[in-house]
Amino acid sequence: MNPNGDYVPFVRWPVEAEWALMKTGQVLGIMIYLLLTLAFILLFDRKVWAAVQIRKGPNVVGPFGLLQSFADFFKFVLKEIVIPAGANKTVFILAPLITFVLAFIGWAVIPFGNNIVISDLNVGILYLFAISSLGVYGIIMGGWASNSKYPFLGALRSAAQMVSYEVSIGFVIISVLLLVGSLNLSVIVDSQRDGIWMWHGFRIFNFAEFPSNILVGVTMLAMLVVFFVSALAETNRPPFDLPEAESELVAGYQVEYSSTPYLLFMIGEYLNIVLMCAMINILFLGGWHLPWGPLDNPALGFIFFGVKIWAVFFMFAMVKAIVPRYRYDQLMRLGWKIFLPTSLVAVIAIGYYVTFLAPGANATLAGG
Repeated sequence: MNPNGDYVPFVRWPVEAEWALMKTGQVLGIMIYLLLTLAFILLFDRKVWAAVQIRKGPNVVGPFGLLQSFADFFKFVLKEIVIPAGANKTVFILAPLITFVLAFIGWAVIPFGNNIVISDLNVGILYLFAISSLGVYGIIMGGWASNSKYPFLGALRSAAQMVSYEVSIGFVIISVLLLVGSLNLSVIVDSQRDGIWMWHGFRIFNFAEFPSNILVGVTMLAMLVVFFVSALAETNRPPFDLPEAESELVAGYQVEYSSTPYLLFMIGEYLNIVLMCAMINILFLGGWHLPWGPLDNPALGFIFFGVKIWAVFFMFAMVKAIVPRYRYDQLMRLGWKIFLPTSLVAVIAIGYYVTFLAPGANATLAGG
C-alpha cells in the first residue's frame, strides 16, 4: 500500500539479477577464503621447512608469527614498482595479471563440499586442463618482456617442464575418468563416497573385488605418486624449481619484477600449488568424504575437504625441505622416459579392468 491507500503490487527482481548477485557473492566468498588460506599456508610452508632444519621460522609478527604473511603482503604492496628501462611495459605488467587471474579462474569448478561449487560443469576436468595450459603464457610473457637473457632462459625452462609434465598429468586423469565414466568433478568425488577402500588412491584395499582389486589398486596407487610428483614439476616446486636456477644467482623468469607485480606472480604460483593439492584430494582421496563412509553435510564436508588439502600440502612442504634439486636433464628424463610410459601403461591397465574385470563388465559386454 502506498501513502494514498492504493494497492501497489510487489515488484520482484528479475531471476537473472538474483542469480548474478548469488554467483557474485559465491565468487567473492571463495576468493576471500582462498586468499586467507594462502596467507596461513605460506606461513605453514615456512614453519615446516624451519622445523626440518631445526629453526624456529617466522615467530615475531603476531602471536607465533601468525601475521607474518600479512606483513609481507603490505611490504610488497607499499614498495615502488620498478620497470626496467628496456622492457616492454605493457606485456611486463600484463604477465603477472594473467598469471594471477588464471590461478583464480581454475577454482571455479572445484567442489569444496556437497553442492558447494561455483560452477558444477559436466566437463570440469577439461575446463581445468585448459586453464592450466594457459598458465604458461604468463610466465613466457614475463620472461620475454623483461628484456634480459636470464629471465627469458628461466621462462623457457619453466614452459618446457610445465608442458612436459602436463602430458603425464593428462594420462593420469584419463585413468581416473575411465574408472568413473564422467568429467564432472562432483561425480568423481561421489564415486568414492563408500569409504577409503573406494578412494582411487587406495582401491587395493577393496577386497570385495579380489583379485581384480590388485590390478586397479596397484595401478591407481602408482598414478597417485605420478600425479603428486608431476604436480611438483607443474607448479615449479622443489625439487623441480629449475626456473629459479640458483646456480645463476637469479630468481628465474620473475627476476626483474618487484613489489606488487612480483606478489601477483607468487600468489598465482601458490594458488596453483593449492589447486594441485585439491585435485589430488578430488581424484584420489575421496574429496570431502570420510574414510569410513559418505559425508553429505555441506558444512562438515567443506571443513574436511580443507583438512585434506592441508595434509597434502604438508607432503609438498616436506618434499621441499628434504629432497635435493634435480638437474634439468634429470627432470626431463623423469617426465618423458619414466612418467609418460608409466601413465600410458596405466591407461591400458585401467581400460582392461573397466572392460573385463569391473563388476557388471561381463553383463555389459554380453548385452552389447
